[in-house]
Amino acid sequence: MNPFRKVYCRVYQLVFRIALPILPYREPKLLDGVQGVAGLLTEKGIRQVLLVTDKGIRSHDLTLPLEQALAEAGIGVSIFDDTVANPTVANVEAARRMYLENSCQAIIAFGGGSAMDCAKGCGARIARPRKTLDKMEGLLHVMRPLPPLIAVPTTAGTGSETTLAAVITDGETHHKYPINDFALIPPYALLDPEVTVGLPPHLTATTGMDAMTHAVEAYIGGSTTKGTRQASIEAVRLILDNLEHAYQNGQDRNARAKMLRAAYLAGTAFTKSYVGYVHAVAHSLGGQYGIPHGLANAVLLPEVLEAYGPAAHKRLGRLAVETGVASSQDTPAQASAKFIARLRRMNADMGIPRTLEGIREEDLPKLARQADHEGNPLYPVPVLMDAEELQALYRLVMPKREEENND
Repeated sequence: MNPFRKVYCRVYQLVFRIALPILPYREPKLLDGVQGVAGLLTEKGIRQVLLVTDKGIRSHDLTLPLEQALAEAGIGVSIFDDTVANPTVANVEAARRMYLENSCQAIIAFGGGSAMDCAKGCGARIARPRKTLDKMEGLLHVMRPLPPLIAVPTTAGTGSETTLAAVITDGETHHKYPINDFALIPPYALLDPEVTVGLPPHLTATTGMDAMTHAVEAYIGGSTTKGTRQASIEAVRLILDNLEHAYQNGQDRNARAKMLRAAYLAGTAFTKSYVGYVHAVAHSLGGQYGIPHGLANAVLLPEVLEAYGPAAHKRLGRLAVETGVASSQDTPAQASAKFIARLRRMNADMGIPRTLEGIREEDLPKLARQADHEGNPLYPVPVLMDAEELQALYRLVMPKREEENND
């Protein structure tokens, strides 16, 4: 990266780090079961809500207990279940129309990161009816209160129930971009392991590694606080101890509950300390090819950590020691190597591949520009990279051609 641009990025990041204590971060109030959701809405005088979810969740009747609790409380429910993976502008606009046509007064996001993002985008468009989603890309372009928003995660991965981010895809250009604003942090959340027990093993694995990516990127970046470091450490410990149990036995409610806690903690950490190039690259891959975000993060994380090299050794090595992956007698480089090896072993044990199919060499300049636009100057990564340098990260996870394998 150009030296002058490097200076600009680091100064930009420093300003945000200095401002952390005065910025309006908050954590959602945790509700007690579906009756707690109904009670809250009744207390606020809300009689009609929009439930944002997807057809897979509806087909497994996961929303039924909530729907019944709301009906018993006399609260009407309009259900938008057309959310797709990597939710699109069209998704958000359709949800917004349903909200307005049914005179809804609040939004419940019920699902994984896609449902959360769609619900947040819907709320942002209601708050800013004259501002399109693409004009909200980046940082602090909403700046108005959303309708009351309750988040009910069905995966232990995105941490969207506690973050200021929504990620939206333009269905026409395939550009996938984040919207970051304090207004997007849900004021309420329900963490219920019962709604996660039916999550298939592969989704359990990839969403769990998504949470791992949040915690690790937040920890090794340059904008950490004592609180975000502690949250990241606890999240990584919980994931190391519980993810593979949840993967092997989806009915293990203790492991599921602890994974929900891990995802929540990782979400609180990266909301303040941000993520890094793993996310920037993963978002571009999701927009262009529809690669699931958790899968992309899981595959990219060990490769990008290794690519950072010595610049990440001190923080990553400390994280490895704090979480019991390495010994205090190890050098930072040794501890970092052990942590990366542990990630690769976890991926392999859960059937997560080392590479991602479908990435085309001719697309790399465009993809890297998108990652550069997202990551710089905001993400306080150990090593700054421009678009040309970021192309190397995509190649790390592209399947090797046959002629290369034969060399």
